[in-house]
Amino acid sequence: MKKQVLIAGGGIAGMAAALGATHAGWDARVFERAAAFSEVGAGVQLGPNVVRRLQAWGLHQAVQQVAALPQQLVARSALSGQVLASAPLGQSMVERYGAAYVTIHRADLHSLLYNAAKDRAGVYINPGQEVLEILGTERVTTIRTTAHKVVEGDALMLADGVWSKLRGPVLGDSSRPRVSGHLAYRALLPMTDIPVGWRSNEVTVWLGPGMHAVHYPVRRGEMMNIVVIIEGPSPDNLEHWDHAANAQVLEQALRHCSSNLQDLIRSVPAAGMQWRLWPLSDRAPIQGPEAMARGLVGLIGDAAHPMRPYLAQGAGMAIEDAAELQRALAMDDLDVELRLRRYALNRWERNARVQARSIRNGRIFHATGLVRWGRDMSMRMLGGKLMDVPWLYSGEGSSASIL
Repeated sequence: MKKQVLIAGGGIAGMAAALGATHAGWDARVFERAAAFSEVGAGVQLGPNVVRRLQAWGLHQAVQQVAALPQQLVARSALSGQVLASAPLGQSMVERYGAAYVTIHRADLHSLLYNAAKDRAGVYINPGQEVLEILGTERVTTIRTTAHKVVEGDALMLADGVWSKLRGPVLGDSSRPRVSGHLAYRALLPMTDIPVGWRSNEVTVWLGPGMHAVHYPVRRGEMMNIVVIIEGPSPDNLEHWDHAANAQVLEQALRHCSSNLQDLIRSVPAAGMQWRLWPLSDRAPIQGPEAMARGLVGLIGDAAHPMRPYLAQGAGMAIEDAAELQRALAMDDLDVELRLRRYALNRWERNARVQARSIRNGRIFHATGLVRWGRDMSMRMLGGKLMDVPWLYSGEGSSASIL
């Protein structure tokens, strides 16, 4: 009889976990609070380390149909607008790391994972059912849902995000995610509404004191994703992270920036579009495998290791988690508890490293004074060498990368 994993959460992490589990020969039952999956979020960058995992699940064509394939990464000074450094993406990434660097709308990434999961035998998706409580974890895991159902499985994966309500009881940790003090303004625009000079197939990062901005194409290059992150007080209700934003507040915060960047920012309200505001929260880098698995319960994605977006790996680490979960669950000679322990042992250090590097990058991106001067000088001298991340994209070696 096939083993069954219960998955709390039907976002990117939950759907990836379902794919990994069924590729390992398990059944997967996904429980998602939302009654219907809607188009939320903005853009996501996926490095070759992540795209390789999607290709292994047979999703290469599905990714190509909805993603953009940027050809270059460019870093600019947010104050002067001058180029600080650039690095090739496109075919160069394929040759170096075996897969492309892609940019994709978060809803498109979720949709392709959802469609792949629902079409697989053994995946059962239950929308409108949140996991309310874990009733037991001896020999089997037992949960209770908002639909008043009690369900048993051989293992349980928590994929319910940074504000997971189930994480605390499992880990014995009542702490809340920490407020970063960074606010992300996000917008999506048709490429035809972008100022002509910025309609490009590039990932562009603007680095400035106490802020940075990034924009890149999504949806086959038909749309542009724009994100501006500034430092400031967060809204009161952090758990409802998607807020309407005041464009004038953002424009005032960028009044000292390059006129080109200001023109790009003003193109959002000029096109009749709105900014959305996301306060950023995270947790300190995880300290050991116990943060990712306890007994028959595992954690995946933001429920285990929420991270700041300064390495563009939040969704990527969830997908990597799911690929490792697949390998662990396929170890039929081990008890389920030991399989989850192996999953956690093989993932926690890499996730912790990405969390720590993301925090470090945020400090460098937003640097002031001499640190900012040194950053800009280093980028002008070393260029693309500082923008590549071999240890991340290949899983081997090390790098002094700041991106």
